[in-house]
This record gives sequence, structure tokens and C-alpha cells, in this order.
Amino acid sequence: MLDAVPDESPPEAQPLPLPELARETTAERPWPVRLLSAKIRDYVAKMSLVWVEGQVVEHTYRPRAGVQFVTLRDTDVEASLPVHMLTRVFDGLHHKPEVGDHVVVQAKPEFWVKTGRMSMRATAVRQVGVGELLARIDQLRRVLAAEGLFDLDRKRPLPFLPAVVGLVCGRESKAEHDVVVNARARWPQVRFEIREVAVQGVDAVREVSAALADLDARPEVEVIVVARGGGSVEDLLPFSNEALVRAAAACTTPLVSAIGHETDAPLLDLVADHRASTPTDAAKRVVPDVAEERQRLDQARRRMRAAVTARVEREQHGLDALRSRPSLAHPQTTVDARERELAQHVRHARHLLDAALLRASGEIGRLAAQVRALSPESTLARGYAVVQRADGHVVRAARDVSPGDAVHVRVAEGALDAAVTATSPAPRG
Repeated sequence: MLDAVPDESPPEAQPLPLPELARETTAERPWPVRLLSAKIRDYVAKMSLVWVEGQVVEHTYRPRAGVQFVTLRDTDVEASLPVHMLTRVFDGLHHKPEVGDHVVVQAKPEFWVKTGRMSMRATAVRQVGVGELLARIDQLRRVLAAEGLFDLDRKRPLPFLPAVVGLVCGRESKAEHDVVVNARARWPQVRFEIREVAVQGVDAVREVSAALADLDARPEVEVIVVARGGGSVEDLLPFSNEALVRAAAACTTPLVSAIGHETDAPLLDLVADHRASTPTDAAKRVVPDVAEERQRLDQARRRMRAAVTARVEREQHGLDALRSRPSLAHPQTTVDARERELAQHVRHARHLLDAALLRASGEIGRLAAQVRALSPESTLARGYAVVQRADGHVVRAARDVSPGDAVHVRVAEGALDAAVTATSPAPRG
């Protein structure tokens, strides 16, 4: 027998094992789609049942299908999830959910490997009642009030005569007609920037918020009106949505809420600068009535004219009263009286001056007589003389001179010079 020849061909290459973890994958060692899909399915399958709240935005009932499909949307942000349930579960509901309803669903997430989609398999559905919705709105109201969004100091006054009014309303709605027709009837020159949007349903919050932001960004728009012709509590829920309320609070343009209802006021009424009970009332608030304004101008003119006339007449009466006084009617009378008084005072002053001069003259005469009586001249007139030495000293005693001294003798009439021939002492008495 021939010996077997050994096979020298290279052994067949063995495939490398796939990575166990996602972080171990590389461009050379990737996961196939089936593996990633399977891992996502297994991961999602570990999740427990969960209660989810949302608003029904899509649903078409198929009575012959074994499964019913519903799409739930978040009421505050753009987020939605598909939900499916067995038809028998759906038919067993006391109130079958319709588009626009708020519901709470007990469901378990499921990932479909073939389509790469995730859905929620619902086992129970409960509709959120009106009482619960109002309670949530009241809770949100307290939160926003605590933040100061409803404070009076945030309210802005409405412009007196807006040239352009922004209007957010439903498409071809009666509210739009009421606002525009009544406003133009009051002030034909007013112009409108109208944004027709959904004012109820799943798109209302997004469209109304976008319209507010658009109108607020336009500098020519001086006031914004959000109008709707009333509705049920469920229909008005978008106007109590937190996202819409905060969008309204962020407006820098004065905002008027005209939802058209009196009870269960939505939160938009509280955050708006002014609340109107109806769209017609909003039209009356944002623009003045031209006829009323003209009437007020006429009344104001009449009041001003009457006030000016009354003031002129009052001043005229005052001038007439002043002119009728004697001092103005006959001004010389006052001058004559003052002249007579002045003449009397002059006569009295002259009399007093004459009396004073007479008294002074008598006193001067008396004093002159005394002075003359005491004067040395009167003594000299009686025969006495004044003897002075050559040095001018008056000789008062004989011892003041010596024989032979020259002396000057002054008499009443004239003077003479002499010489002392002898002296003798004064006799003792």
C-alpha cells in the first residue's frame, strides 16, 4: 500500500468571537444589527410595568383588528410614544379614549427587533377626570404665583391708541370676527397682525406659544390679544398649560387674555396684563371708541370754555368792585384829605416851634443877665480894677509886688501902666 501523503494545505480560518460589551466593539469587530437589536430587546424587557400620562393625539379604532394602536403625546414638550393594546382590552374600557383625551396608561415597553421600533403594550387605561385636571391646574397656579408671575407690579398698561394690534385666534373663528369688527367700528384706522392657530387640542400649546413669540418680536405690534370663544374645561386646558403660561409671561408686549368665559379661569388670565371677559370686551379695551373720544373732546372744550369765561367774569367783577371804591372813583379826595392833614400838622408844628423859641429866648435873657452879673466887667464897672505884674500874674496881695515894680492896671474903660511906690499889708479885720 502506498503511504498516505499528508495534507499540507493551510487550516481553515476560525471566526473571531464577537465582543460581549458595547464598549469592546471596534470598527474591525462591530456588532451585527441583529445582536444590537436583541440586546436592546432584552434590556427593554427587564423594565417593569409603568404608569404613563399623556394626551391621545392619534387613534383609529379598527373593530376587526386584534390590536388597537394609540399615540400618546406629552402636554408640555414635543415628545410622543406609540401604545398598543389588545382589542378586547380596549373594548372592555368604560370610556374609550378619543383624540384629545388625557389618559393614564399602565404599560410595559416592548422593542420590535424586525422594525427597530419601541412601543408600549398597555394593560389598563384610565381617563384623567375633570376634577383631577382642575386640581393639577390649581397646584400649578400656586407654584406660578409663588414665583411672582401673577404679581400686579408685572402688569403693563395698555397703549391708549395702538396702531397695530396682534391677534392670536382660531382659524376662521367667531372670536376673530368679534375682535376685528368691534375694534374697527370703534377706531377704523387700527391694523391687525392676525395669527390663526389651533386653540384646542394637541397642537394648541405649541401653535399659540409660537404665535405669541412671533408677535412679541415685531416692534410695530403694540398690544397682543389671545381670543377664543369660550368652551368646556377640557377645551380650555391648553390655556392653563405651564409652557404656554410661561411663554405669555415672557412677552414684553402688553397681553390681553380674551378666552370668553367667566368660571374656571385658565392660568393665562392670571399671567396676562389684562383680562377681557369676551373677545368683544377685548376689542373695547385695546382701542378707544372714536365717537366717544370726540364727544369727550367736545365736553372738555365746553368745560374749558366755561371755566375760562367764569374766570374772566370773576376777575371783571373784581375790577369793577375796585374801580367803584372812592379811592379809585375819585382819587383826588384822598389827596385833599391828606393835604388838609399835612397843613394842620404844619400849623401845629409852627405853633410848637414858636412856643419853644419864646421859651428859649426868655431863658437866654435870664442866663445872659446872670452871666453879666457874674462877669468881671460888671465888677470893673463898679470901680474896681485888675492889677497885673509885668509877667501877667494878677496881683492879689500887696506882698506880690515890691516898690518900684511896674504893674498894668485894667479898669472898666481902658487900662493904664503904673509903678509901685509903696506897699502896706492888709488891715486885720
